[in-house]
Amino acid sequence: MKYAVVLCDGMADYPVPALGGKTPMMVANKPHIDALAQKAQFGLVRTVAEGLKPGSDVANMSVLGFDPKKYHKGRSPLEAANLGVQMAADDVALRCNLVTLSDAPNYEDKTMVDYSAGDISTEEAHEIIAAVREHFANEKYDFYAGVSYRHCLMVHHGTMDLGKMTPPHDISGRVIGEYLSDSENAAPLIAMMRESCDLLRDHPVNKARIAAGKRPANAIWFWGEGTCTALPSFEELYGLKGTIISAVDLLGGIGFLAGMHTPKVPGATGYIDTNFKGKAETAVAEWKSGQDLVYLHFEAPDECGHRNEPENKVRSIELIDSIVLPILLDYLEKQGDYKVLLLPDHPTPIVTMTHASDPVPYLMFSSSNPQPGVDTLNEETAKTGVFVENGTGLMRQFIDF
Repeated sequence: MKYAVVLCDGMADYPVPALGGKTPMMVANKPHIDALAQKAQFGLVRTVAEGLKPGSDVANMSVLGFDPKKYHKGRSPLEAANLGVQMAADDVALRCNLVTLSDAPNYEDKTMVDYSAGDISTEEAHEIIAAVREHFANEKYDFYAGVSYRHCLMVHHGTMDLGKMTPPHDISGRVIGEYLSDSENAAPLIAMMRESCDLLRDHPVNKARIAAGKRPANAIWFWGEGTCTALPSFEELYGLKGTIISAVDLLGGIGFLAGMHTPKVPGATGYIDTNFKGKAETAVAEWKSGQDLVYLHFEAPDECGHRNEPENKVRSIELIDSIVLPILLDYLEKQGDYKVLLLPDHPTPIVTMTHASDPVPYLMFSSSNPQPGVDTLNEETAKTGVFVENGTGLMRQFIDF
């Protein structure tokens, strides 16, 4: 038996005016997803429990069966794990975004133009982070380069009492002043964020990006603080050898901490230009090597939601359907019995450009146990199916399905 989990990050949505009042899932041409849905258990699942923030960290931990209320110690430590960073008990990790701020003279008056610095390339970002590290790093602060705009700050002998460190994707287009923590403990971090504007304004990478009509990475932004965390072994929990394939360090870190394989895929970016084919082919290679379950994570729908790109969000779903699923299903159908779980981790509505905690549509397909499903899977049709209140139990249900 082989198991495939296709996690379409942020795919669920609210009605979008630009799409005629429909959601991207309703508009997208997704024949392979719908063909599975027609023979699958389907419905809604609550992946973000009451009282928890609707982030990809919490939601993906839930889908994997790791109760966030027990294991979640913050987002950035999960990303740090994938970067090979060893955290001490009193270390605090924070996400360090490269962002584009407006050129208002006073820092507090600047606007969050782009939380991803124009989806800066990993190669360019590493040059920027090298400059940040050279300028700011010391015995208390270490910087680690990640993928694209996503990087890590490690604070040694740190504190979690930092006030509100706002995710930059929550304040796109807004003036940043009211979203800066006023905690005394956060003051050194805010000072670094402020000073980074002067440091990066004339960096050669940014000069080249501006000349090319691209947005510069003209500031750093800290958020997602957390302390050292540990997860139980996925294989010990479920008796299956598991793999996570993702472009982002968050998912890689969860996989690493759970003892799962986390292969790297060339050209995997976390956006709509990612290597969809390469990720699908890597999944097949993992099954061929003896892995039982592959968790394929696609960040593109989420990124398109944050960027208010309805057409690209539709396109990202269609690319998963037209490129990824044919490769997966062609292999699986030749191997005998198999199961597929497909769902988003949380909604990322176009109209709000940030995460929501609403239950999300899912389908659970077994080649040996077809169900009376639904013609097409989306946020509305899923309401007529099976509701799963406890998302942390979904993985066990899937495996036993």
